[in-house]
Amino acid sequence: MNKEVLSLLVDNHSGVLTRVASLFGRRGFNIDSLTVSATDNPAISRITIVVQGDEQIIEQIVKQTDKLEETREIFALDPNRSLFRELLLVKVAADETNRSAIREVATIYKAKIIDLCMESMVMELTGEPDKIDSFLDMMKGYQILEMCRTGITALERGEAHHSFN
Repeated sequence: MNKEVLSLLVDNHSGVLTRVASLFGRRGFNIDSLTVSATDNPAISRITIVVQGDEQIIEQIVKQTDKLEETREIFALDPNRSLFRELLLVKVAADETNRSAIREVATIYKAKIIDLCMESMVMELTGEPDKIDSFLDMMKGYQILEMCRTGITALERGEAHHSFN
Protein backbone atom coordinates (compact mmCIF):
# COMPACT_ATOMS: atom_id res chain seq x y z
CA MET A 1 0.00 0.00 0.00
CA ASN A 2 1.37 3.38 -1.04
CA LYS A 3 0.75 6.54 0.97
CA GLU A 4 -0.15 9.41 -1.36
CA VAL A 5 -0.60 13.11 -0.60
CA LEU A 6 -3.21 14.66 -2.90
CA SER A 7 -3.73 18.37 -3.36
CA LEU A 8 -7.14 19.58 -4.53
CA LEU A 9 -7.97 23.09 -5.65
CA VAL A 10 -11.71 23.53 -5.23
CA ASP A 11 -14.34 26.25 -5.38
CA ASN A 12 -14.60 27.97 -2.01
CA HIS A 13 -18.25 27.61 -1.09
CA SER A 14 -20.30 25.76 1.48
CA GLY A 15 -20.76 22.04 1.08
CA VAL A 16 -17.57 21.35 -0.91
CA LEU A 17 -15.78 19.56 1.91
CA THR A 18 -18.89 17.47 2.56
CA ARG A 19 -19.07 16.47 -1.10
CA VAL A 20 -15.40 15.47 -1.20
CA ALA A 21 -15.55 13.51 2.08
CA SER A 22 -18.82 11.84 1.02
CA LEU A 23 -17.26 10.72 -2.25
CA PHE A 24 -14.46 9.01 -0.33
CA GLY A 25 -16.92 7.40 2.08
CA ARG A 26 -19.25 6.13 -0.65
CA ARG A 27 -16.36 4.58 -2.55
CA GLY A 28 -14.90 2.99 0.59
CA PHE A 29 -11.67 5.02 0.50
CA ASN A 30 -10.16 5.79 3.89
CA ILE A 31 -8.73 9.26 4.54
CA ASP A 32 -5.62 9.21 6.77
CA SER A 33 -5.39 12.99 7.01
CA LEU A 34 -7.37 15.93 5.66
CA THR A 35 -6.71 19.67 5.90
CA VAL A 36 -8.49 22.57 4.25
CA SER A 37 -7.04 26.03 3.82
CA ALA A 38 -7.49 29.30 2.03
CA THR A 39 -5.38 30.19 -1.00
CA ASP A 40 -4.27 33.55 -2.35
CA ASN A 41 -7.52 33.54 -4.37
CA PRO A 42 -10.58 33.95 -2.09
CA ALA A 43 -12.72 31.94 -4.54
CA ILE A 44 -10.46 28.85 -4.22
CA SER A 45 -9.64 26.56 -1.29
CA ARG A 46 -6.91 23.94 -1.07
CA ILE A 47 -7.73 20.52 0.35
CA THR A 48 -4.80 18.28 1.23
CA ILE A 49 -5.73 14.61 1.61
CA VAL A 50 -3.47 11.72 2.62
CA VAL A 51 -4.70 8.33 1.41
CA GLN A 52 -3.30 4.82 1.16
CA GLY A 53 -3.77 2.36 -1.64
CA ASP A 54 -2.17 0.67 -4.56
CA GLU A 55 -1.61 2.53 -7.84
CA GLN A 56 -5.03 1.53 -9.19
CA ILE A 57 -6.89 2.74 -6.09
CA ILE A 58 -5.03 6.09 -6.09
CA GLU A 59 -5.80 6.52 -9.79
CA GLN A 60 -9.49 5.81 -9.14
CA ILE A 61 -9.55 8.31 -6.25
CA VAL A 62 -8.04 11.01 -8.46
CA LYS A 63 -10.45 10.32 -11.35
CA GLN A 64 -13.54 10.27 -9.12
CA THR A 65 -12.53 13.45 -7.27
CA ASP A 66 -11.73 15.23 -10.53
CA LYS A 67 -15.32 14.57 -11.68
CA LEU A 68 -16.79 16.66 -8.85
CA GLU A 69 -18.20 19.93 -10.15
CA GLU A 70 -16.30 21.99 -7.55
CA THR A 71 -12.89 20.44 -8.27
CA ARG A 72 -10.70 22.82 -10.26
CA GLU A 73 -7.63 20.61 -10.13
CA ILE A 74 -6.32 17.53 -8.33
CA PHE A 75 -2.76 16.25 -8.34
CA ALA A 76 -0.50 13.97 -6.32
CA LEU A 77 2.39 15.73 -4.63
CA ASP A 78 5.83 14.31 -5.34
CA PRO A 79 7.53 13.93 -1.92
CA ASN A 80 10.90 14.85 -3.47
CA ARG A 81 9.55 18.16 -4.79
CA SER A 82 7.11 19.11 -2.03
CA LEU A 83 7.07 20.47 1.49
CA PHE A 84 4.93 18.62 4.05
CA ARG A 85 4.20 20.10 7.48
CA GLU A 86 2.04 19.34 10.51
CA LEU A 87 1.26 21.15 13.73
CA LEU A 88 1.18 19.34 17.07
CA LEU A 89 -0.11 20.61 20.38
CA VAL A 90 0.64 18.27 23.27
CA LYS A 91 -0.05 18.64 26.98
CA VAL A 92 2.25 16.59 29.22
CA ALA A 93 2.09 16.06 32.96
CA ALA A 94 5.06 18.00 34.33
CA ASP A 95 6.21 18.73 37.85
CA GLU A 96 9.53 19.65 39.48
CA THR A 97 10.84 16.07 39.04
CA ASN A 98 10.53 15.88 35.24
CA ARG A 99 10.07 19.45 33.96
CA SER A 100 13.77 19.91 33.08
CA ALA A 101 13.94 16.62 31.17
CA ILE A 102 10.80 17.47 29.18
CA ARG A 103 12.17 20.96 28.44
CA GLU A 104 15.41 19.38 27.19
CA VAL A 105 13.55 17.11 24.75
CA ALA A 106 11.46 20.10 23.61
CA THR A 107 14.64 22.10 22.96
CA ILE A 108 16.20 19.30 20.90
CA TYR A 109 13.09 19.11 18.69
CA LYS A 110 12.63 22.90 18.64
CA ALA A 111 9.20 22.63 20.25
CA LYS A 112 7.86 25.79 21.87
CA ILE A 113 6.53 25.65 25.40
CA ILE A 114 3.35 27.71 25.11
CA ASP A 115 1.80 27.04 28.51
CA LEU A 116 3.25 26.04 31.85
CA CYS A 117 1.57 25.41 35.16
CA MET A 118 2.38 23.45 38.32
CA GLU A 119 0.99 20.16 36.96
CA SER A 120 1.50 20.33 33.19
CA MET A 121 3.20 21.84 30.19
CA VAL A 122 1.80 22.46 26.69
CA MET A 123 4.17 22.37 23.74
CA GLU A 124 3.77 23.35 20.11
CA LEU A 125 5.76 21.70 17.36
CA THR A 126 5.64 22.12 13.61
CA GLY A 127 7.53 20.06 11.10
CA GLU A 128 7.53 17.09 8.81
CA PRO A 129 5.35 14.16 9.91
CA ASP A 130 8.44 12.03 10.75
CA LYS A 131 9.71 14.74 13.12
CA ILE A 132 6.31 14.88 14.87
CA ASP A 133 6.30 11.07 15.17
CA SER A 134 9.83 11.04 16.64
CA PHE A 135 8.94 13.74 19.16
CA LEU A 136 5.85 11.82 20.24
CA ASP A 137 7.96 8.66 20.64
CA MET A 138 10.21 10.59 23.02
CA MET A 139 7.17 11.87 24.92
CA LYS A 140 5.89 8.31 25.51
CA GLY A 141 8.14 8.20 28.57
CA TYR A 142 6.01 10.94 30.10
CA GLN A 143 2.29 11.12 30.75
CA ILE A 144 0.57 12.72 27.74
CA LEU A 145 -2.62 14.33 29.05
CA GLU A 146 -3.99 15.68 25.77
CA MET A 147 -2.85 15.92 22.20
CA CYS A 148 -4.06 17.50 18.96
CA ARG A 149 -2.40 16.97 15.58
CA THR A 150 -3.49 18.84 12.45
CA GLY A 151 -2.60 16.45 9.68
CA ILE A 152 -0.45 17.25 6.68
CA THR A 153 -0.60 20.47 4.78
CA ALA A 154 1.65 20.70 1.74
CA LEU A 155 2.90 22.73 -1.21
CA GLU A 156 5.18 21.97 -4.12
CA ARG A 157 8.61 23.57 -4.13
CA GLY A 158 9.59 26.11 -6.75
CA GLU A 159 7.39 28.18 -8.99
CA ALA A 160 3.65 27.69 -8.78
CA HIS A 161 2.33 25.99 -11.86
CA HIS A 162 -1.19 25.14 -10.87
CA SER A 163 -3.78 27.54 -12.18
CA PHE A 164 -7.14 28.61 -10.81
CA ASN A 165 -8.96 28.19 -14.12
